[in-house]
Amino acid sequence: MASDSDDTLPPQGRFTRFRKLAGLSAQLGAEVLKSGARRVTGQDEELFSKGMAEKLVATLGDLKGAAMKFGQAVSMDPDLMTPEVRQVLARLQNQAPAMGYETVARVIREELGAPPEALFREFSREPLAAASLGQVHRAVLEDGRAVVVKVQYPGVGDSLLGDLDNVGLMVKTVSRAHKRMDGTAYFQEMREEMLLELDYRREAKLCQEFVRGVARLPDLKVPDVIESRTSGRVLTLELLEGLTLKDWVVTEPSAEERFRVARQLIRAIYGPFFCAGEIHADPHPGNFMVMKDGRLGLLDFGSIKRFSERFVDANRLMFVQAMNKEPMDVLRLSRQVGFTVDLPDAEAEGLIRELLAIAGRPMHQEAYDFAACGINRDMRRYFTQNAGSILKIRPPAEGVMFFRSTGGLMHNLKLIGARGDFRGVYMEVAGLLA
Repeated sequence: MASDSDDTLPPQGRFTRFRKLAGLSAQLGAEVLKSGARRVTGQDEELFSKGMAEKLVATLGDLKGAAMKFGQAVSMDPDLMTPEVRQVLARLQNQAPAMGYETVARVIREELGAPPEALFREFSREPLAAASLGQVHRAVLEDGRAVVVKVQYPGVGDSLLGDLDNVGLMVKTVSRAHKRMDGTAYFQEMREEMLLELDYRREAKLCQEFVRGVARLPDLKVPDVIESRTSGRVLTLELLEGLTLKDWVVTEPSAEERFRVARQLIRAIYGPFFCAGEIHADPHPGNFMVMKDGRLGLLDFGSIKRFSERFVDANRLMFVQAMNKEPMDVLRLSRQVGFTVDLPDAEAEGLIRELLAIAGRPMHQEAYDFAACGINRDMRRYFTQNAGSILKIRPPAEGVMFFRSTGGLMHNLKLIGARGDFRGVYMEVAGLLA
């Protein structure tokens, strides 16, 4: 049961948080070094132990903010650790130490002018989920509608800013030492997007506007916003009934169900991008719901990213040409997307074509098995083997959120483990552009 104290609020102070992360990093580094030695001698394949994973969950969950978001991202990658360790880290995907009800009630009273009991017919004192920036409670409006109420952790804005400033110092240091490793523009893109997530009024607007992105996809559901119960730090949305993706996969769904949901997930990411120029850029499996009526519900709209017309148009053309198996001038299109290339054209074209070939496997094979998908692993391996050259092909800053979304999609599709005609699914997406 959640405590009524403020013990579960994110620790304040940039240096306090840095000290906690530094201590964790030292332990993690020692663990990974030991793991490397065991791997060399063939004794072990774990990146780190279950015990270390428990420490990660406890520390990152307590810190919340950017630290917890990092933990969520790590927990999604099946190639970095064993299933047992991933199961521990998966708790970060929609669970963290909860803040007490008195704190929740205080934030709602400050934001909406009255306590939960006066604003809702029912309001659950226990959180439905506790995540990186706020926690979610189930409630019922006076008219009987079931809703979820997301309440932001007090002080999480300062915590997030402190985390980002700490990371920013590291990015600057690396960028000054190694020009090819200059990640300043990419970090700034991530920083701006993450800070925008603190504004729940903005998230409500993005949620309402995302409806246009799925207008031609009736098997997807975006929840209604309850504007009268929404403010800068409180967001109230229609309750979607069902299981989050991470809970649904453990129910042992049939092969047909796995394919159906995988198809919906692909359409949920690429449909809004190609049709409306926006994408859901926080793709962890707690943000998608397999609903009782068969639709796929989308949750958490703080990370909706809108792209420049140039970026969308060039990606759209590249996608259609790839699906139609037309000759493609990959170097010209890459530059049109916004890539900068500091390599001879022939060398750059070869590298880009290979990266596209790895990423596009499901688009070109009529029977593709996502349970055996190695796309993210092979992309990482290819990058490592050709890092000196690939670092001279630099995507535009806005591409960071695109790759975050599509990389997360691959993780989720592997989690679902569906097999089938996914080329046909991607052809459906291409058909939306006709």
